[in-house]
Amino acid sequence: MRKEVWFGLIIMAAVVLAAFVLLPAPAQMANGHLGLLMLALIVVAIMLGFPTAFTLMGMGMMFAWIAYRSQNPSLAVQQTLDLMVQRAYSVMSNDVLISIPLFVFMGYLVERANLIEKLFKSLHLATARIPGSLAVATIVTCAVFATATGIVGAVVTLMGLLAFPAMLKAGYDIKLSAGAITAGGCLGILIPPSVLLIVYGATAGVSVVQLYAGAFFPGIMLAALYVGYVIVLAKLKPSLAPPLSEEDRKVALPAFAQEISKTISNNVLPGLIGAIKGQRNATVPMRTLLTHLFIVLLPAITVASIMGVVYMSVTAPIERAPEGVVEMGGGILNSAEDEKPQAGGLQEPEAEAGLQEPPVEAASAATAKSVEPASAVVAAKATVKPATPAEAKPLPPPERQPVPLAFWIALASCVVGLAIAYGFFNFARLEIFKMLLGSFFPLAMLIISVLGTIVFGLATPTEAAAMGSAGGLVLAAAYRRLNIGMIRESVYLTAKTSAMVCWLFVGSSIFSAAFALLGGQEIINQWVLSLNMTPIQFMVLSQVVIFLLGWPLEWTEIIVIFMPIFIPLLPHFGVDPLFFGLLVALNLQTAFLSPPVAMAAFYLKGVSPPHVTLNQIFAGMLPFMAIQVVAIVLLYTFPAIGLWLPHTLYK
Repeated sequence: MRKEVWFGLIIMAAVVLAAFVLLPAPAQMANGHLGLLMLALIVVAIMLGFPTAFTLMGMGMMFAWIAYRSQNPSLAVQQTLDLMVQRAYSVMSNDVLISIPLFVFMGYLVERANLIEKLFKSLHLATARIPGSLAVATIVTCAVFATATGIVGAVVTLMGLLAFPAMLKAGYDIKLSAGAITAGGCLGILIPPSVLLIVYGATAGVSVVQLYAGAFFPGIMLAALYVGYVIVLAKLKPSLAPPLSEEDRKVALPAFAQEISKTISNNVLPGLIGAIKGQRNATVPMRTLLTHLFIVLLPAITVASIMGVVYMSVTAPIERAPEGVVEMGGGILNSAEDEKPQAGGLQEPEAEAGLQEPPVEAASAATAKSVEPASAVVAAKATVKPATPAEAKPLPPPERQPVPLAFWIALASCVVGLAIAYGFFNFARLEIFKMLLGSFFPLAMLIISVLGTIVFGLATPTEAAAMGSAGGLVLAAAYRRLNIGMIRESVYLTAKTSAMVCWLFVGSSIFSAAFALLGGQEIINQWVLSLNMTPIQFMVLSQVVIFLLGWPLEWTEIIVIFMPIFIPLLPHFGVDPLFFGLLVALNLQTAFLSPPVAMAAFYLKGVSPPHVTLNQIFAGMLPFMAIQVVAIVLLYTFPAIGLWLPHTLYK
């Protein structure tokens, strides 16, 4: 029997043994203990290979019937069936889940557009001078492609077919190659648009939009840590990742580029401008020169456009409120002193004597003196005409704010960077840039458009997912991969994945209801609160538990089974569910990288050469698991990595 099978059996035996040792005797067992037994049995059943969704549903209904029967045996069956219907209806009416099939459909379309081969080749040539360039290109390709698809199995399988043979042929270490592919392929779990974040948001009641905004920088940080590890390792031990030969770095130049580089300049900008102005390259069509000159100037045009938008934003005038008070149907009172309100605001007249006739023919002198000022004030007000809108003094046009110093520093940095880049921009790099334009930038634009509309509030996740699906169709059509067979297969796989997720939610909802009916949640809450832990201790304990659960279980089971147990405890410790979700998403990378249920390893093993063993793949994943732990510590130590963007945009 294989080692991983023994490992799984030992874990299952430990779970069952712990359940029977820690729980009381059957005669003393209460409903809450039955809930804990149900939790242990569901873990064992899933590890034995039973379907997760239907196991959750069946065991939840069985234990819900036990809970109802202890209260009213005659209504137990009816109440159990009602619970199943209500939970299924509540899941199917959840608007958040609509975006899952759309994002999955977009992923399958992008996967079948045949972009990954061109993307890997262009990134491979672009990073040729970096130590461990093949592994770096593999991680970046996996990150970009996993972001566009979110399908871990598809990314790992395709990169195993494409990058794994190339790295082994170049003399790369098997463990390093396997670790780079599996770790990079799993980035789609964290980097938006991630199905995991949608599932967590629906389970914990957290905004998916804020989760996407919060997971953006932690995902980039984790990918950067992977790349940094590969570069440092290749620099310290070149035998593990040998540098590429000159033959592998060579880029074939078209005929016009060879002619211009020989007769004018090997630098692109002076070479193209000289060819346009002079007569020495009459054989090169002017359209070719202008087209390539536009491609060369694209970085400068992009930087100029971005800095122009930033300038308009930072110098936008502040809207000033109009001075004075505008009366309905009247003009603008220039100051508050033009009309003094009565003391006390709305009040009755001081006396009614002023409206009566004098009781005697001759009023007293004091009364006359008191009336005269009032009549004078009334007469003075009658002579003042209310200001009309035409006579109102127009407000001066608002002035732009002064340009901050940071803008000039950023602009100078961009100019210097462009000058350096154009100084080294030869025709070989132009060909690599054209390859990136045809592979990397279409995917980048699709990802930015989908995430940008979500993060900046221009569209809901469902609307952005629909736009992403339309973009996937456009990409497939642009690369001539769109046909009826491809669409039919993508729709079938999308329906299959969506049905799995929806049934998983239904089973999880029934299971959580049964667990709460039995009082299992209450027992866990009382036990955790009795420990008198600090928020830091609770966070450490929860993340350690999730990390250990990632060994035998996948992320779907962890989210739908155990998150409803942790979420009610967060308010007591003052933990933000958004921040907790980001830590969980970063932690659940281990679900695909930790044996014995490391699905990424099995995906890679299925397409790897025969001499590559599963133990070698597992060994290659361990350093990247350690990097994930470092990333979790960094995110917990500096929460602004994940919370700065959502707080800036939505608070």
